[in-house]
Amino acid sequence: FQAEDGIRDQPRSRGLGDVYKRQLLYHESTFLKKHENFAKKTFHSTAEQAALIAKKSNVNKQELLSFYKDMLLIRRFEEKAGQLYGMGLIGGFCHLYIGQEAVVVGLEASAEEGDKRITSYRDHGHMLACGMDPKGVMAELTGRAGGYSKGKGGSMHMFSKEKNFYGGHGIVGAQVPLGAGLAFADKYLENDRVTFTYFGDGAANQGQVYETFNMASLWKLPVIFVIENNQYAMGTSQLRSTSTPDIYTRGAGFDIPGEAVDGMDVLSVKAAGDKAVKHCRAGKGPYILEIKTYRYRGHSMSDPAKYRTREEVQKMREERDAIENVRSILLSGKHASEDDLKSIDKEIKKIVNESAEFAKASPEPELNELYTDIYA
Repeated sequence: FQAEDGIRDQPRSRGLGDVYKRQLLYHESTFLKKHENFAKKTFHSTAEQAALIAKKSNVNKQELLSFYKDMLLIRRFEEKAGQLYGMGLIGGFCHLYIGQEAVVVGLEASAEEGDKRITSYRDHGHMLACGMDPKGVMAELTGRAGGYSKGKGGSMHMFSKEKNFYGGHGIVGAQVPLGAGLAFADKYLENDRVTFTYFGDGAANQGQVYETFNMASLWKLPVIFVIENNQYAMGTSQLRSTSTPDIYTRGAGFDIPGEAVDGMDVLSVKAAGDKAVKHCRAGKGPYILEIKTYRYRGHSMSDPAKYRTREEVQKMREERDAIENVRSILLSGKHASEDDLKSIDKEIKKIVNESAEFAKASPEPELNELYTDIYA
């Protein structure tokens, strides 16, 4: 974790400058120690993860291969989206999910048919993980009529009733009360469904989140609040923006249980997801999962991410990458060969390339589409 360049040299006022700098230095040092202690307990290197997972008797070849394919699809899709953005084929905001794939893939493995999901604007991975067609997602990214929102929603506003995916929301934290509303409907209907409500570490400081926590706990709603803590929100490290290293502990004030999870280990995410789902289906109310993860790219395609070093990102890629972790387990456990994995990568790239070609060939929306789907 690293404060933005020059922060110590920019006191808020001349009179309080020295005091402010001393406070900031103290805050950084104490907070960093807490984060380092957590990292030792929660994050493991790829080799350490492989050794830990190898001890789990419930891990099987098919599950590992499924996780590998699903995460790789998201990774390759987002890489292609980044390319199309650079070519000018995708406009507006575009927030990539590269690095965080294990979060949504692990939790989707815990979901059942009929469960719902809702998230923020970093949403492409969630769409793919719940089974939405890559062609429709890519067409929407490029603003084409073949997209899930007919080319009018773009990166941040896609939905699928068939897959129970309720967005894609551009307002920070706004999806949290909506997710509780989905869970309220399920409780009312007594249909034994669960809603996964995703938001980030930045949104966790929004007031509406805690209003929602209160209602969800009061009414025992079957909702799993998933904090995708990628450490930097929009560009400010958690070190500088949040008073505690473990955000999930804030649920204690509302009698909501929760836990922190290593988001770079898909099997740890799956295990935590199973526990949370069981809690909700038992009628015990909401559960909080703070999944500690890491995004390799900037907040959006326009973000140069100068608030952290290249060395930090590279270290995470080399030592904790979730996809490489599963790849290592598949190879060391002789569940797959190098040729098998190359074949999977080739198959995934074909799917992604076809989605890009479909998007390019799809027409732009007709002008009369400006007046459809408008309710107010």
